[in-house]
Amino acid sequence: MTVSKTDTVMKLGPCPICGKPGEHSFRPFCSKRCADVDLSRWLSGVYAVPAAEPQEGDEEEFMSPPRAEEA
Repeated sequence: MTVSKTDTVMKLGPCPICGKPGEHSFRPFCSKRCADVDLSRWLSGVYAVPAAEPQEGDEEEFMSPPRAEEA
């Protein structure tokens, strides 16, 4: 029994930008253009990772301890 290359290669889903089938050389996108559109959206701030604002008193948890002065 021979296994063809297409049997071992994982199929890609649709391009997240335009919906066309993805290309392995640009995964998960279908083209360099769609990859560049996605990068542009990240760099311009269209996509953002949500962050919770620290509540009062929470700042102390995230502050590093003061360093001992070197003598």
